[in-house]
Amino acid sequence: MQQPGRAAEIKAIGIGKSFGSFRALDDLTLDIGRGEFLTLLGPSGSGKTTFLMILAGFVQPTDGRLFSDGVDITERPAEQRAAGMVFQGYALFPHMSVEANIAFPLKVRKKSAADIKRRISEMIERVGLKGHEKKLPSQLSGGQQQRVALARALVFEPGVLLLDEPFSALDKGLRGQMQAEMKRLHQETGTTFVFVTHDQSEALALSSRVAIFNHGKLLQVGAPDEVYDRPANRFVAEFLGEINMLPLKDVRNADNGATGLCEDRTITLRGNASAVGSNAILAIRPEYMSIAPEATAGENGIAATAVASTYLGAATRLDLTTRQGAKVTVSVPNEVAASALSKGNSVWLTWPAEKGFLLPDGGQ
Repeated sequence: MQQPGRAAEIKAIGIGKSFGSFRALDDLTLDIGRGEFLTLLGPSGSGKTTFLMILAGFVQPTDGRLFSDGVDITERPAEQRAAGMVFQGYALFPHMSVEANIAFPLKVRKKSAADIKRRISEMIERVGLKGHEKKLPSQLSGGQQQRVALARALVFEPGVLLLDEPFSALDKGLRGQMQAEMKRLHQETGTTFVFVTHDQSEALALSSRVAIFNHGKLLQVGAPDEVYDRPANRFVAEFLGEINMLPLKDVRNADNGATGLCEDRTITLRGNASAVGSNAILAIRPEYMSIAPEATAGENGIAATAVASTYLGAATRLDLTTRQGAKVTVSVPNEVAASALSKGNSVWLTWPAEKGFLLPDGGQ
């Protein structure tokens, strides 16, 4: 995409892709900043991998243009783009040793023997594979194979590293370890990372920005806390994690936000009045809600009754029903849950005004 060793700045303008009558991507416009860690997140079939393959040059868009550092690369073949690629299945050469796999991109680019030796040594050290240089991929664990794939993709100092669900084959513990390794490598190299996953927690933990896809459309792009705490629509709100949704009536503009009636109590919201109208949905993440014996004057809160619980170890998931039948879930300390369940009476659910946000009533 550009000279090796320099992070890429990428612009996609009006990118679309059709496979026959199926529209895999529709009018996607996105700027990818130099050196950022951008995650493409969405359910299966949402278009995220199609876009990654377009960035790599393996798939040609039906519509739109793609630029790298201001140069139009839309029709440039994959082998002429200085992009590293880590595939879901790693795609290591089974007959080559670890060092031979890592050296391959450098030999293709006709680097000197001295340069190849130096770069292999650096990458072996960086990804923690010292002592495994002569092993074949079949002699390595899944995590070690993943490290070889990363080293091979980074060894020629690409301007952008493209990663297609690289952790999907790893168990939970190893996956967490490799996530930390990935974040460290990004910080050390300064390379532009574009990462595909359908794992919401992975996207939020790794990324400087998250781009959320559904049905071939880009729905929202933003920092992890922005898309999580201020989702653009109902799909994003529900896809990114558990969410409580309560009907809100008589929504009105107010200073720095909005007010509305939730089960006959006036609720205040800060910094989000985009869904103002006669009715809307009040959305609050469960972790922002607390249980109290009574509501303080002027505090956001509604009455509810605890109906079931699930022990989670450090906390308890509590299922509650409001007086008007809405279902709410919260995660609370175990002793709080026990108290709420033992009373069998109403408790108050409370939350900070800045943690509630509005969504259109019934809309996506």
